[in-house]
Amino acid sequence: MKKRKLAGIFLSLSLSAGVMAGCGAASTSSGGSSGKETIKVGANLELSGGVASYGQSIAEGLQLALDEINKKGIEGKKIKLVKVDNKSEAAEATNGAVKLVSQDKVAAVVGAATSTNTLAQVQIAQSNKVPLVTPTGTNPEITNKDGKVNDYVFRTCFIDPFQGTVAANFASDKLKTSKAAVFIDSASDYSKGLASAFKTAYEKNGGSIVAEEAYVAKDTDFRATLTRLKAAKPDFIFLPGYYEEVGLIIKQAREIGITAPFMGGDGWDSPKLVEIAGPKALNNTYITNHYSSGDPDKKIQDFVSAFKKKYKGKSPDAFSALGYDTAYYLADAIKRSGDASPEKIAKALAKTKDLSLVSGQLTLDKNHDPIKSASILEYKDGKQEFNTKINP
Repeated sequence: MKKRKLAGIFLSLSLSAGVMAGCGAASTSSGGSSGKETIKVGANLELSGGVASYGQSIAEGLQLALDEINKKGIEGKKIKLVKVDNKSEAAEATNGAVKLVSQDKVAAVVGAATSTNTLAQVQIAQSNKVPLVTPTGTNPEITNKDGKVNDYVFRTCFIDPFQGTVAANFASDKLKTSKAAVFIDSASDYSKGLASAFKTAYEKNGGSIVAEEAYVAKDTDFRATLTRLKAAKPDFIFLPGYYEEVGLIIKQAREIGITAPFMGGDGWDSPKLVEIAGPKALNNTYITNHYSSGDPDKKIQDFVSAFKKKYKGKSPDAFSALGYDTAYYLADAIKRSGDASPEKIAKALAKTKDLSLVSGQLTLDKNHDPIKSASILEYKDGKQEFNTKINP
């Protein structure tokens, strides 16, 4: 997912350039280990700030998996997690990555939740040859910029073009719509990327885009724009955004009489969405997501049970599942790496094939992007219900 603009990143990168130059070999020579029996792994997550719900969910899934992994260990070693809070800000994500690599000398970094905060760490990972794995950063440029693969950057989730296309096909084939409106966050490349993929696929399916509108993150009153959308008479509205604004938009849309189905991406997936929009307003809305806790697959239900047991009945969302999966993805690579050095871990991550995870079988393509299925979830009276699964 892509959160906000990259404001402040370049300043932070320039300030950290000297640090990176001085610590380039440190994490490699240490093997990222704090001792013979431990392997340090960093977690650079949004634990506070505007999208704290995402980072906190990832952290919970990550910790549950590490608890399980460390019971057996990896070739006699345990993983020690070192957390930093990027406060949902790109500049803080950069600073956190520098700390984890130069001071903590981790063997790998997990995070961030959003694409912008992940992109803020890419150059640090590349320069220092320390693998960076984002559980939920879906922007294609994280792993491949201008046709060049970032050798030390990986992800556990599918990418935006796939997610946008899945939404368009669902709207056309399953919901039988033909006139769509698109409402995006103009400051978010995540939102714009999903919208672009959606429009291309929807029009290819024979549908038409009858209206396009935009808002800016942190807006709170969307009624004027929604009134214009209503006038276009769409039978479907694509709303790729984040839960804070999405909740208000849907609430206000229903208040002015818009009854058309809404659909978005994984950025909707937060318990806060229901609190903001209200359960009734979310009826007849859908999202593309990485997994569903309602999927009857045994591996998924075992994970759900374990998560609820650890976190006092709390149900795991997709961010929790991908945090959990990322820990196992990384542990599998560490085991295959031989000596748990950052460079060898990166090579093992790139060669991952048919790894069974909660969010599906994980095989990486040449761009370090997973080839995975997507789930369609529907909101009914404030609860997510599994609708269908779409294969790549």
